[in-house]
Amino acid sequence: MKNIKDYNLDELKEEIIKLEEKPYRAEQIFKWIYEENVTSFDEMTNLSIALRNKLKENFTLCIYKIVKKQESKDGTKKYLFDILDGNIIETVLMNYHHGYSLCVSSQVGCKMGCKFCASTGIKFIRSLSSGEIVEQLLAVEREENIKISNVVFMGIGEPLDNYDNVINAVKIMNNQKGINIGARHISISTSGLVPKIYKLADENIRLYSFYIFTCNNKRKAQ
Repeated sequence: MKNIKDYNLDELKEEIIKLEEKPYRAEQIFKWIYEENVTSFDEMTNLSIALRNKLKENFTLCIYKIVKKQESKDGTKKYLFDILDGNIIETVLMNYHHGYSLCVSSQVGCKMGCKFCASTGIKFIRSLSSGEIVEQLLAVEREENIKISNVVFMGIGEPLDNYDNVINAVKIMNNQKGINIGARHISISTSGLVPKIYKLADENIRLYSFYIFTCNNKRKAQ
């Protein structure tokens, strides 16, 4: 079964056409997933029963389960999510005067070995798909009944080591017909994968900030 959240809107239109449905149905589905944050295809009530059945036969909505939730004195909340394959990832919610910010993971474990990072020592298992990254945001919004306004890729894993999935997740989060988080409210951190930094610069995505952490525990920002 394919994770329907792995597809940006253009890709989802292609998938819907394969099901012999009109492309505009993809926009309806996209809205149900990201604006309404549904947990079942049956909740998509403006779709025909036949189309809903096609979706159930071909896709999953990848709904995470919370394994553990911790809250600190300042209101910061940490979630451990079961990502449905036996692995667990960490996501952190922070409440600031400007709104809710979410720190998301991009991989299960990390290869980089930076001494200052809490992810060091967590064995790398695999990269997350786009939908697995985005579901962190949706799962927290469902749990807390809030809307998240800022996302930082500073959780477990090196985002630029999972380049394609991270960039696609950013595009899904940024899409005005879905989650609609402004690009300047999305930040990516990296330990310094230079070829991928240049590649990101060519994407023409106007991210708010971009942090480079060196593995000798010094930080540079641009």
